[in-house]
Amino acid sequence: MFHIYDIQKKPEGISFEETLELSGELMERNTDILALSPIRVTGRVSFEAGLFLLNYQMAYDITLASSRSMKPVVLSEDFSVDEIFVANEQVLKDQDLVEEDLVLVVEEDTIVLAESVADNILLHIPLKVLTPEEAAGEDLPSGNNWTVMTEESYAAATQEKKEASSPFAQLQGLFEEE
Repeated sequence: MFHIYDIQKKPEGISFEETLELSGELMERNTDILALSPIRVTGRVSFEAGLFLLNYQMAYDITLASSRSMKPVVLSEDFSVDEIFVANEQVLKDQDLVEEDLVLVVEEDTIVLAESVADNILLHIPLKVLTPEEAAGEDLPSGNNWTVMTEESYAAATQEKKEASSPFAQLQGLFEEE
């Protein structure tokens, strides 16, 4: 947690390197998360031109269920985050930026690193999660009278069905020379 007055006192900003344990909180907020390793966070918070800049790099391993088989899949994530905060008294001047979510408002005169990290982890959870075998293979699940298709295979099957049911399909090849 960084107090805005401490940040303003240091023109070079405040550097940090922390390991955060947020698995319980994140698993409670999103039931898709099966496990989460401690999060390694390295970065800096600074004050410049009336704005508080929070920049950090985070790395962690997250376990999610496969989108196809529900088997656990461990994903190693490593990405950077850049966030801009504004103090409450400046909100009125920069209201458009706040409404467009380009600038966050500092609450209670503190910037809480753990909240930012947790929110960004939740934002980076992919919709499609596959085991290495599922990602490498072309086989999709199927059953009695049903099968999962990719968009490309569905479009091709629809086009074939359309061409086969065409009234001109019987005339195909009629005028070909031998």
